[in-house]
Amino acid sequence: MPEEQQEKSFKPEYKPPKPSGDVHFAESFDSADLEPRWIVSEAKKDDTDEAIAKYDGKWKIEEAQSNSLQGDMGLVLKSRAKHHAISARLDSTYRFSGKPLVVQYEVKFQNGIECGGAYVKLLTAETATDLETFGDKMPYTIMFGPDKCGMDHKLHFIFRHKHPLKGTFEEKHAKKPSGKIETYFTDKKSHLYTLVVFPDNTFEIFVDQEMVNSGSLLEDVSPAVNPPAEIVDPDDKKPSNWDEREKIPDPDAEKPEDWDESEPEMIIDTDATMPEGWLEEESELMDDPDAERPSDWDDEMDGEWEPPKINNPKCESAPGCGEWTPPKIKNPKYKGKWKAPKIDNPEYKGKWKARTIPNPDFFEDKTPYKMTDISAIGLELWTMTEDIYFDNFIITDDKAVADQWAEDSWAIKRVAEQSSSGSGGLFQRLFDAADERKWLWGVYAFVLLLPIVVLSIICCPNRGPIKIEDLKKKTDEPSPDDEPTEEEKTEENIEENDKKPTEEIIEDADMSAAGDASTTARKRKTKSALEQPEKGEEKEAEQPEKGKEKEAGNEANDEGDAENEAEQESTSSNSPRKSPRKKTVRKE
Repeated sequence: MPEEQQEKSFKPEYKPPKPSGDVHFAESFDSADLEPRWIVSEAKKDDTDEAIAKYDGKWKIEEAQSNSLQGDMGLVLKSRAKHHAISARLDSTYRFSGKPLVVQYEVKFQNGIECGGAYVKLLTAETATDLETFGDKMPYTIMFGPDKCGMDHKLHFIFRHKHPLKGTFEEKHAKKPSGKIETYFTDKKSHLYTLVVFPDNTFEIFVDQEMVNSGSLLEDVSPAVNPPAEIVDPDDKKPSNWDEREKIPDPDAEKPEDWDESEPEMIIDTDATMPEGWLEEESELMDDPDAERPSDWDDEMDGEWEPPKINNPKCESAPGCGEWTPPKIKNPKYKGKWKAPKIDNPEYKGKWKARTIPNPDFFEDKTPYKMTDISAIGLELWTMTEDIYFDNFIITDDKAVADQWAEDSWAIKRVAEQSSSGSGGLFQRLFDAADERKWLWGVYAFVLLLPIVVLSIICCPNRGPIKIEDLKKKTDEPSPDDEPTEEEKTEENIEENDKKPTEEIIEDADMSAAGDASTTARKRKTKSALEQPEKGEEKEAEQPEKGKEKEAGNEANDEGDAENEAEQESTSSNSPRKSPRKKTVRKE
């Protein structure tokens, strides 16, 4: 099977949508013929160069470049850097008679968009008589849709309001959308634009069935529908004797006699001295010794050649070069020019404002919803990017009908686009949603971290959440917890003594006894030193000698006792009736 046929076999088959209720206009472009319904304009733009004045941009009904539904076609703007104009009549004229106005259509910027629009114009019934002359001068009732140039992204909602007294029209622009709309111009996907104007003078704007803007026709448009009841009198002028000065110089103040205005603000520091090492004979810049005169230098044309200047290397280590001048300091005698202090102005009348008068053009239109009737829909565009795709236009007075139309057309296309593009997986959709709504990143982080925290609490209820230290690999290296306690040390000593021969145990006992004797002597010496009061330097010198003699005697006695005990132990061990016993030295 050819690759092209294989790709088509995987695409869902397109089914034309059908309106579920009353509509004034519905177009899904199921036929490849523009005519007779769609009329390409033959008009020219006024005040424009003849070469680009004509509406000669091309239109064609065809499938999208990356069509996700087999057989689905739309209206495509085919030309670049051209004026385009095409229009079609409604099946029935829409009149603002107490029902909502719902306008909905799809746009797909197949190549992105540099500068251009994709908005629609709902043409005023009274003047939309000859659609072949449709152009920028033909009056419209509402203009709605996306527009971009440079970094300026817009979603227009403009309506022309009729002055009830003069009969003139003025454009009213809705406030900017609150959400971000930049991705609609760059992602090369089909997006659904919906405008709803309600009889209670409110409006709602949706993109992909999500609200991006809403407000009041009376409060959220610029300029306002109703002018102010009062205006500033253009003929009112400020009186010549009106004094707006809140403070004035004190007329009774006099300059003090000792006020000297001749003293300068800065004076030379007479105490300053030239820093040591200052090179007065050297200049900060010098001729570049490595520079060479260009071979094509002409003295007559270019003047006398001079080598370029470079920093003097001798000045880099010195505090300075060239002529030294002492610095300046503030003059303690400086007072400046004397000015009289300011006092409250007794003639002060406040800031002058022109009086207000009743607005001669004032009117109050409480129902701006009641706009001029609509009999046709048109696209009048200039763009620097071609292949803008339009599809599934619908104009109705029931939002539910438009929603069902979208469900049967755009919603199916959107799912197919996500599946066929290879980027329509769950994760990609999550990323796309987060790019449009940055707060979703916080939700994702919370959802991912919550199971980890809960698991750590369940697995380690007494220790709290798992710490990084707990995840480190166990090794055989000793740690502070591995040090033996005092009881364990005693048991280890007993086990070691059991393994030693009797002679070694006796030697250990002798050494232990000697150590005990010396320790006892030191304790006695310390006690006697604390009990005896100080009796001069001579007694202090004699006391250590006596303590040493006493300590030597005690050590001798202790050694003797230890030898006797060892002999007795040796004798008892040689007796056939008694088994040898190992002596365990008590640890003090």
